[in-house]
This record gives sequence, C-alpha cells and structure tokens, in this order.
Amino acid sequence: MMRTVGIGNQDFETIRKEGYFYVDKTNFIREWWQSGDNVTLITRPRRFGKTLNMSMVEEFFSIKYAGRGELFEGLSIWKEEKYRRLQGVWPVISLSFANVKETTYFNARKKICRIIRNLYNQYDFLMESGTLNEDEKDFCQSVSADMEDYIATDSLNVLSNCLMKYYGKKVIILLDEYDTPMQEAYVNGYWDELAAFIRSFLNATFKTNPYLERAIMTGITRISKESIFSDLNNLKVVTTTSDKYSDCFGFTQEEVFAALEEFGLSDYKEQVKEWYDGFTFGNRKDIYNPWSIINFLDERKAGTYWANTSSNSLVNKLIREGSRNIKEGFERLLQGEAICAEIDEQIVYDLLENDEQAAWSLLLASGYLKVKKYEAGISEFGEWREKYELQLTNFEVKAMFQGMIRKWFGSVKTDYGDFIKALLIGDIGAMNVYMNRVTLEIFSCFDAGKKPSATEPERFYHGFVLGLMVEMADKYVITSNRESGFGRYDTCRKEGPIENGRIPYDLRTHQRASCYMLEPRGEKDDAIILEFKVQDANEKELTETIEAALRQIDERNYQANLVAKGITEERIRKYGFAFCGKKVLIGEK
Repeated sequence: MMRTVGIGNQDFETIRKEGYFYVDKTNFIREWWQSGDNVTLITRPRRFGKTLNMSMVEEFFSIKYAGRGELFEGLSIWKEEKYRRLQGVWPVISLSFANVKETTYFNARKKICRIIRNLYNQYDFLMESGTLNEDEKDFCQSVSADMEDYIATDSLNVLSNCLMKYYGKKVIILLDEYDTPMQEAYVNGYWDELAAFIRSFLNATFKTNPYLERAIMTGITRISKESIFSDLNNLKVVTTTSDKYSDCFGFTQEEVFAALEEFGLSDYKEQVKEWYDGFTFGNRKDIYNPWSIINFLDERKAGTYWANTSSNSLVNKLIREGSRNIKEGFERLLQGEAICAEIDEQIVYDLLENDEQAAWSLLLASGYLKVKKYEAGISEFGEWREKYELQLTNFEVKAMFQGMIRKWFGSVKTDYGDFIKALLIGDIGAMNVYMNRVTLEIFSCFDAGKKPSATEPERFYHGFVLGLMVEMADKYVITSNRESGFGRYDTCRKEGPIENGRIPYDLRTHQRASCYMLEPRGEKDDAIILEFKVQDANEKELTETIEAALRQIDERNYQANLVAKGITEERIRKYGFAFCGKKVLIGEK
C-alpha cells in the first residue's frame, strides 16, 4: 500500500505514528553508538535529514521516550536485543539553532538565550526534586533571554549536572544546525562578536563538561578550529568527503528507485536521476537529497524543490561579489565543465571575501558542487597537494543558479532585455544606451566593500557575462578565452602540478581573460566576439580603449575557431567594451 507523503515533517514520532513515508535510517544509531566518539560533528547540506535524524536519536535514547519501542518496531535498529535495551534510558538535552537568523548580534544572542531558557522550562520539575542545592537553583532561575554571557555559556554545562544528579546518569546532548547563526553573522557583519560567544558556549558544553556522556552536532559547514572550535580537541568531524555515515543522511539510488516503484512512478527514474542525483558523501556517489525526492513523490513532477527551500543569501553574496576568478569558474560550471580547486573543509568565514579556496569549499560543503575526481600528490615544488575536480551537483542546482543570476538584473530587467535584443540585431547605438543604464544601476550589486566594482570593473563584466550565458543559452554557446588563432582562448587548461591527470581548470594559476565568443546554435544567426577592456592610464579616451580591444581580437585571430566550424567572416561580429569606472563605451568592427 502506498504511504502518505508528509511534507515538512521533521519529528520522528509523528512520522512513525501517522505512517507517513519514511526511509529507514536507524542504522545511524548503531554506527554512532558503536563508534564510541565523545563529540561528533556531522556536516551535510540543508534538507538532508539532519533534523529528522536528530529527532530519531533523541526519541531512541531519551528517558522521556522510555517504553516507546513501538516507534522503532520493524526498523533496522530494533532487530538487535542489545539496542532494544538502550531505548529510553538516557537523559537527553536537545536543541536547535536553525531559526537563529538575525541581522544583529544583539538579536542573535538574545534568541539563543531564549532557546536555552525554553529548554530549562522543560525541566522545571528539577527545582522541586530535592536534588539541587541553593546555588544550583539560583543559577537555574538566572537563566533568561537577557542573562549575562557567563551564565549563557555555562547554561548547558549546569543543566547537564542537574540532570545527572536527578537521573544518576550522564547526559547525551544534541545540537542541530549549530552553524546557522554563524552564517547569518557573516552575511550581516557581526561575525567576531558571535564567534567569541559561541566559542565559549561550545567549550563549556562539550569540552569542560564532566557530566557529558556523548554529543552530536550537525550543520552545513565545518567552521575552522581557530574560529570557534579552538578548545575542542575531543571533536570527531564527519564531513561530506568522509566515508563515515555516508548513507545515513540523504537517500541512496536504491532507496529512491524503490520509492518510485511504490508510488507507481517507475517510468520517471531517469528524469529523477538527471534532476536530483549527484551528491557525493565519501565514496558513495549515488546520493539524492530527500527534500526533492519526497516533493517529487507528492507533486509527481520535477522542480527546484531543494534549491528554493531557504535563503541562498550567503551563496548569492559569494558569487555576486566574488572575484573575477569565482565568476569565471561559474561560467565553466554553467557550461557543464569541471573546475579544479584546492579545498579546505575547515571554513574560515572571515576569509570568504578574499579567499577563493574558502569560497569553493563552502559551496562544496553546502551541496552546490560535487566531487567528480580527487587527486593527491607531490607538486613540482615538493609540496603535498590535494586537488578536487568539481562540478555543479545536478540539473536542479544549475536551475537554481540560473534563477539567482537572473535576479541580479531584476531591477533593470527592461534595460537588460533591451540590451540583449540590441546585441542580437547589432544596433550599436542602442547597445550603448542600455548598457550604460544597466551598469549605472547594478554596479553596486557586485560590490564587496573592500573592492568596489567601480574600481575593479572586471567583477562587474564577468557577472554581466553570467547573465548573458543564462539568458542566451538557447541561442548561443558562450565561452571565454579558449585557445583560438594566435591567442589563448582558454588560458586555464594546462597540466597541473600533480602527475597522472589533466587539470581542467586551475583556479590558482590561470591567466586573466576578458574575451568571450558567442557561437550560434542556429545556422542563420551571427557569431559574436566580445572583448572587455579597462581603460589604461595611457589611453586618454575610451575610444582608444575600444580600438585596443578590437585590435587584440584581430591580432590574436580569435575568430579562427568559428571559421573552422564553417561560419564565414561576414557572419562574425566583433565588439569592444571599454570601461572607466561606471562608464561603458561599446565599439564595433
């Protein structure tokens, strides 16, 4: 019998009692308990079942669920007697920071304190239990939304002690979405303040807590040890590149195909695979995100379910305000190519603005990129290097990024659309009018504070080209600086420092590129070559900059590839874009 799909249910008890669609992940309980790890941090992309699994763990171990074995009957964990004896025998403290998404440090700290206060309210009975002394009672009463830092950071440590005294057992602590407030802090500019607070809180809760039996933290990212984990040397970190728990979060292909058969959707297996497959955890390369799958089962049609479930403000900020290298990387990703980057799984948020490695690392951890290939070896300089060949995860992620890029130009949608129309028909006068309107309006959209677009316009025009790639994908294949003629139309492809394998795109060593070729998909449309150039000090007028740009197209014979494909010279249009601050002048040849 086909089960009901309950969208948005993250409470294990509700799902089991109501008989909603559920994929058995109780093996996680067994694997985690057998590991013996004291404090475990598990990072997975959002909507990958972290919260549901934490609910499952709580309801398996918590004394509050003693005698509730029926919730687990028929599931993998209930097959072994030794685990059935563990159900409902531990005091469990469970909390989540998933909703701490504030724009100021004051509000973020207050919301965390309120979460802790609400947690204490669940244990009001301790005050009358006779197990607490007066000092402990005073501390419990001092816990509030406005409590001082020293009380807030010690709050779970003290609560652990109180519960151990009452139940005679150490506690299990579950902290879900630990890094949500940290991401908001970075986006909204209060990182340093919150990092100091969270560092003290985590240390008191998980390191200097003698009343702790075991703990699990979940999140999207592994924040650098120096930022908030500096005191936690007892932390076992399991990231998306780890083999541990690789099939415990997300659905395997076997599980997805079984669900499609249950719901009479077997004919959609290939479509579902194209849209939602591609997530890689450790050596498992057949992972699907659960949110998209259950929505597909419910709606019976493909859509960008996972990509649109929550704010992508941090990802949007990284790409929109990122360096030209970041944008060039996305040009290749949107074309279905791979990029090669060094990855550091310890995310340093305060380096994201200027460190491309940190940016790619975050996008990988967040699930927007997948590892196609991994290589490690000694570089030509005698250094140990680890390189990851990365691609967009699947079609759903690509569609999400296309929508995000379109929104960049939302405020000038009419002018942007008119520019594209003018470009297609070769109206140079209209191109200049509309391009200047666009740049005047949205230059600030690409600003990152320290490097405003007006002084580094490459960041703008590479973002502009991303827009062209999205809007003109049905008519043109747009590529940048691939090898062509006497020039270097793709200066990025080269042998890397690691032997045995060609590096498709080296983000550290590639040369700067500013020429784009628009190759028509149809036989009647013209090909277009765009050369972007920033005005040099020795160029007094933008017309000189245009001449230099057009001269470079001819001198480097960029049209050679187009001619080789049978496109005549008469069908190849060449434009030079000259930039000076927010002013743009376009010329043609």
